Order: sequence, then structure tokens, then C-alpha cells
Amino acid sequence: MTLERTTALVRTSPEAQGISSSAILTFVDVADRTLRHLHSFMLLRHGAVIAEGWWSPYAPQYPHVLFSLSKSFASTAVGLAVAEGRLSVDDRVIDFFLDETPAEISDNLAAMRIHHLLSMNTGHAEDVTGALWERKDGNWAAAFLAQPVAHQPGTYFVYNSAATYMLSAIVQKLTGQTLIEYLTPRLFRPLGIENPFWESCPRGINVGGWGLNITTEDIARFGQLYLQRGEWHGQQLVPAAWVDEATSAHSDNSRNENPDWAQGYGYQFWRCRHNAYRGDGAFGQFCVVLPEHDAVIAITAGIGNMQSVLDLVWEHLLPAFRAETLPENPAAADALRGKLGSLALPTLSGDASSPLAPRVSGKVYQIDANEAKIETISLDFGADETIFTMRNELGEHRVACGYGTLRHGVTEMNGRGRQRVAASGAWTADDLYSMRLYFYETPFYLSIDCRFEDDRISVRFERNVDFGPTERPLLTGKQK
Repeated sequence: MTLERTTALVRTSPEAQGISSSAILTFVDVADRTLRHLHSFMLLRHGAVIAEGWWSPYAPQYPHVLFSLSKSFASTAVGLAVAEGRLSVDDRVIDFFLDETPAEISDNLAAMRIHHLLSMNTGHAEDVTGALWERKDGNWAAAFLAQPVAHQPGTYFVYNSAATYMLSAIVQKLTGQTLIEYLTPRLFRPLGIENPFWESCPRGINVGGWGLNITTEDIARFGQLYLQRGEWHGQQLVPAAWVDEATSAHSDNSRNENPDWAQGYGYQFWRCRHNAYRGDGAFGQFCVVLPEHDAVIAITAGIGNMQSVLDLVWEHLLPAFRAETLPENPAAADALRGKLGSLALPTLSGDASSPLAPRVSGKVYQIDANEAKIETISLDFGADETIFTMRNELGEHRVACGYGTLRHGVTEMNGRGRQRVAASGAWTADDLYSMRLYFYETPFYLSIDCRFEDDRISVRFERNVDFGPTERPLLTGKQK
């Protein structure tokens, strides 16, 4: 059997799989109108793709940052290593790190097992991931083991990405391979997941708890594999017993005020309401599996309120699943296809030009000393696009901004290597030029406002979402 035949997902009408096109259209309409900045959506029922759409500039061929949805893939690697007899979930964590353990090993640290890492029940009082980043010698495992373990492992749930890193480090110690190397022949290649990328720590260990980049359809395939209890086209890629164990509740997270974050936590999977489970990542990366309805939902996004996404799924999609096929509805199907095919994130609205434009176009502004280490900024205004140029400690960066449309390019301005960007801009006041830059392999877009007064400029940068403040300190500068 060829790889193409093995990994291809079938496409059918929604009605053929027992859900109406109208119900899906309502979900997409409401999500598009109220959530803002969903990036992609795929719905599978009975193993077939029945709806899929991307909000341009996001598109099917581009990978997306998964953040903590990566954890579910790391858990799968552990399950495969268990199946191969390389370890047991009852193994002690410290036994894999005899050279990294602290001089004094507390009883709680000694009691920590692999299943505590998997279920986020390590006994830490708080997430210790920050300690890993702060470790100057790059030895993240030693940093993890040096943190105090306040509670007996297994008694206290704390969501802790550092725990997943330790799982990655253990797999690499046992196999001599990174997670991505280990999973490629066992999971990625059989599923047809091509060119996955996973960030690594300073010592070359995939970070595990975040950092995986794959496409939306790759997420959907992974969810379908779990829905099928590890079986893929006649091949048992992941043991069914591991799927059952990993997606069952092992930890009590009922203290969380969001209902779908309070249903129990498995082995790097969240339990959901309605007997569903999911992997998820910051700002709206979802792989939702609904066993009772034989359905999978894959979503990527750039939003702050992740509960709002699941609320719409339960409100509009869940009640629409039927056990039997439905009569075809060509008009509704056409309307759904039209909607899904025309999804797009907004370009910036405003004026194409300003009386001020000729006076400031091409001028280089020296930016006052700032934490972002931005040195100069200039804008060159053309008939149908503006070139924004910024120099920082990484060099000079140029981004073209379309008017009423997006201009596509690549940039290294964020210090994250080469990133795809699509940008638009407009004059939102006579003295204010605004830009929106979509980094469309990530959850993020950047808003930039440049206000001109005499020979001075003030510049505001703001992200749609972030782990800290979304708005950066105002920058000021003067023409050189």
C-alpha cells in the first residue's frame, strides 16, 4: 500500500455522515463573527472530512505553532516506548538522571514516577518551567530536579510544561533519538505528517511540552488515530490500551473555573464535557475527540478565551450529530462551501494616503533608547503598498504592507528565525499610519501604529495575544 493511499483522508458531504451542512454553517458563521481570529477548522465524522476552512492568509499547506498541543504527541512517544519495553510508567524519574540529581534528594522527589510527569501530578506547588529557561548552563533536567517538590507526587495537580520536557529527555536518553526522530517512523510517516518541526533546548532535546509545528490536517489525522484507538488503515500504530489509559482521567483539576478544564487530566490529554477529550495549546490550538459521536475537530487560532471555542462547539455542533445519514441538501452544502472558501482575516481599514505622507515618506527616524533595542524606523509610501523598515540588533527588516489587501513576505524581525508574514496598512488619521502584520504560521499578529508630529515619531506595538502584556512600551524618535 502506498503512503498516499495509506494517509489520505476521505472527503464527503456532511449529510452523508449524519450532520447537516446548515448546522456547520451556523457554527462557522457564529465563530467568524464572535470569536475573531480562528485560523483553521476541520471536522471529521466517521473517518471522513466533512468540513474544512482556513482564514486567509492561513492556508492548508502551512504548519501552525501548536504550543501545548505538542504535549499529546510527547505522551504518545512515551506510550510507544512503554510498548517497546524501554520503560514503565512506574519507573522513578531520578533513576534516569543520576548525574543531574541534587546533592540532597527529598522524599517527594524520590517518589516521583513517570506517570506523575504524564498526569501533571509531580508534587510541585507551581509550574517550574521558568527555572529551565533561567538555567545558564542549559541543563534543563538538572534545573527541574533542583526545584522543591512541596507535595507528595500524585496528590496535587499543577499544569507544568517542564514535566513534559522531562518525558522528552527520558525518551532521548533511552533511544538516543529526539522525540521527532523517534516518532517519525512510528507515527509521523505512517500518518502522512510531513516535515514536522519541534523546538529544542540548548542541549538538543526537543522541548516536549510545546514547540511542535504541523498543519491542521496533521492535527486531524492524529485525532482520528486516537479516535480509532491507535489503529490506522489496518496497522496498530499506538497500542489501544495506551490510548485508553492516556485519555482517561488521572488527575483532579476541578479547581479550575473553566468547565472544560475541570473534567480531569489524563496523560497529557484533557478530559472535556460530553465524554470527550482533547489535546490543546495556548491561544486556541485544539484536537478534540468525541468518541460517542465518532467525530474529530481540529482548530488553530489566535484568541485569548479558549473556553469560548469549546462553548460554540457544544452549542452548535454537538446537538447536530445524528446516527443516520441525512438527505443531501445541495443549497445548504453550496452555502457552506462558499463560506468556508471565503474565510479571511480582516485587512486594516482606513485611507490610502494622507497629506502628511509626502513629508514623511522615506525619512529615517532614530528611535530613542528602548528595551526592544529598536534602532531606526522608516516608511516608504507607494501607490498601492507601503514598505515598513525597522532596524534592531538582529539587522534591518523590511515588510511590505498592502492597502486593502495583504502583501506576503518573510521576516526575521521577531528573533524567531524566518517567519512568513502577510501585512496591510492604512492611514487611520491624517497623522497616524497603522499596520497589521499576520505571522501566519503562528497564533500572532502585530499591530503597529506610527504617529507623526513635526520631525518626531511615536510608535506603538501590540500583539493580539501573548503570555504577558500584549502592548509594548511606546517608542519615540526623531528624524535623522
